[in-house]
Amino acid sequence: MNNSIDFYIDQLINHTDLFDTNINDFEANKVFDFSEETILITGAAGTIGKELFKQLIPCTFKKVILIDIAESALYNLSIEFTEHINHKIELRVCNINDKASTKHIFSTYSPTMVFHCAAYKHVPLMEINPYEAVKTNIIATKLLADLSAESNVKKFVFVSSDKAVVPKSIMGMTKHIAEQYLDSLESNTEFIITRFGNILGSNGSVLPVFLKQIELNLPLTITDKDMTRYFIGRQKACQLILESTGFNNLKNKTLSFRNNSPISIYKLAKSVISISKKDDIIIKITGVRSGEKLHEIMVDSNESTEPISHPDIFQIKNKKKPAKQIADFKYLKNITPNTSTLDAEIILRKYL
Repeated sequence: MNNSIDFYIDQLINHTDLFDTNINDFEANKVFDFSEETILITGAAGTIGKELFKQLIPCTFKKVILIDIAESALYNLSIEFTEHINHKIELRVCNINDKASTKHIFSTYSPTMVFHCAAYKHVPLMEINPYEAVKTNIIATKLLADLSAESNVKKFVFVSSDKAVVPKSIMGMTKHIAEQYLDSLESNTEFIITRFGNILGSNGSVLPVFLKQIELNLPLTITDKDMTRYFIGRQKACQLILESTGFNNLKNKTLSFRNNSPISIYKLAKSVISISKKDDIIIKITGVRSGEKLHEIMVDSNESTEPISHPDIFQIKNKKKPAKQIADFKYLKNITPNTSTLDAEIILRKYL
C-alpha cells in the first residue's frame, strides 16, 4: 500500500467523484515579483507556511525570513530545501508569543511584507487549552499586526479559517476576534485577511489521521455520518494567498477563495478505504466533539461576497456597520491556564 499523503490526494482528486478536479488547480510555473520585498513568514514549518516558501523559491525577492517555534520542523524544512537556502533566506526559531523575540525579528530584518500563518488550529485540543489558543491566535496576532503598523510594513496577510464564521469553538472564536482586530486597524499597512476551508492533507487533518488508522489496522473514526467540510488544495490555496498581495486599495480587508462543494467526511473515509484496498477496515462513528459543527460556512448572514478581478478570489463585505476599534483586550487577561473552557467562552463572546 502506498500510504503517502500526496498519493492519496492524487487518487481522491482524480479517481473519485468527491472533488472537482480544480480543487488544486494552480499555475505550477507562476512566479511573483517581490524584488523590493523582505518577506516574513510565521509558522513557516507548517503546511501553509512551507508551501508559501516553496512557491516563493523561484520568485525574485530581497529576503525571506522563516520563523517557527517548532525547532525540529524548522530544521527538517532546512534539510528539505538545502539546495535553495542561501544568504537571502533566514530560518529563525521564534515564539511569536514572546514580545522581545518578535520585536527582535522586526528590528533586525525590517520586513516589508508579512504572511502570518502561525496558529493553533485543532478544534478539540483548543477546547481544552483556551489559554494557549488566546495567546497565539489573538494576542500574538495583535503583536505582529501592531509591530507591522509601527514598522510601516506594506502588506500583512493573515491566514484565517471558515471556523471563524459564526464561531462555535474556542479556536473559531479566537480566529474571529483576530479577524475583527485586523479589520478595525487603520494604518499605512494594508491588512489582508484570507479565509478558506481545510487544506486537504494538512498536518493533523482528517486525511493523515485516516492513513495512520489504516496503517495500524484501526477503524476510521468520524464524529458524525452527516458531517461535511470545505477543502482546498495546499498549492492552490497558497498561490491565491500570494496573489492576494497584488490587489491595492480594496474596499474590504477580508478575502475568500472560490470553494468547491462541501465534502462528506463519511464519503471521504469510504473512498480512502477503497483506495487502500483494505476492505476489512470499518468506519466508527464516535459522536460530535466539543466545539465541532456539522457544517461550516464561509460567509455569515451579515456578510456578502463581491467579485474582484481574480476569478477565484472574492471580497467579503460586512453589511453591518464597520467593526469598531478594539482598543484593548482587557477581558482576555482574565483567561489564565486555570480558566475552564466554559468561562473562557463567556469571556471570548464579549468580543463577538
